[in-house]
Amino acid sequence: MARVSFQTANIKFKIPERSKLSGFIEEIFLQEDIKLNKVVYVFCSDDFLLSLNKEFLGHNYYTDIITFDLSEAKTAITAEIYISIDRIKINATAYDVSDTKELLRVVFHGVLHLCGYKDKTKIEIAKMREAEDKYLFLYKSK
Repeated sequence: MARVSFQTANIKFKIPERSKLSGFIEEIFLQEDIKLNKVVYVFCSDDFLLSLNKEFLGHNYYTDIITFDLSEAKTAITAEIYISIDRIKINATAYDVSDTKELLRVVFHGVLHLCGYKDKTKIEIAKMREAEDKYLFLYKSK
């Protein structure tokens, strides 16, 4: 059974370099010294993610990612990560980066949340961005 899997909900989307990406996600958990049981990525539309944001978090706004840690015990991570492909494209244009680079940044962002990184304060955001950049660099180097 794969520890990292990718699905889509209500959209057609092809995950770039699927095998490389799933292996690298496992490497991030290893480097962060966090045991991984299973993580499922679900790529979806803005509207689909907005409905989850409203239902589970009580937020009425678009977001690029929602990470649900479903771990029953703190010994190994089991999670679902939902990513809006619509929001990825909008943010890629806004940040003047490729859709693929923005997608990878957000994919790694979800992993980093599961590894204990936060992004509420300026210091936490800076640490999160530093880790995202580190893993983007390492991924491109492979």
